[in-house]
Amino acid sequence: MNLKSRKRLSLLVLLVLMPLYVVVAVTLMNWLDARFGRQHILVEVAIYVVLGILWALPFKKVFLGVGKEE
Repeated sequence: MNLKSRKRLSLLVLLVLMPLYVVVAVTLMNWLDARFGRQHILVEVAIYVVLGILWALPFKKVFLGVGKEE
């Protein structure tokens, strides 16, 4: 994949897919809260950290080298 298409794909990921992922993550946390009750703050932070890392793993190759000049 050339640099120009990676830049376009990275914009698509950041502007469309990332907000959708945030909505899914918050919905998941609300569901967990309704189902099991409020968790300890450290458990919630750990879940948010894991969810924050998981979104980037499939797109690692897309973001590599995007800041380089052509």
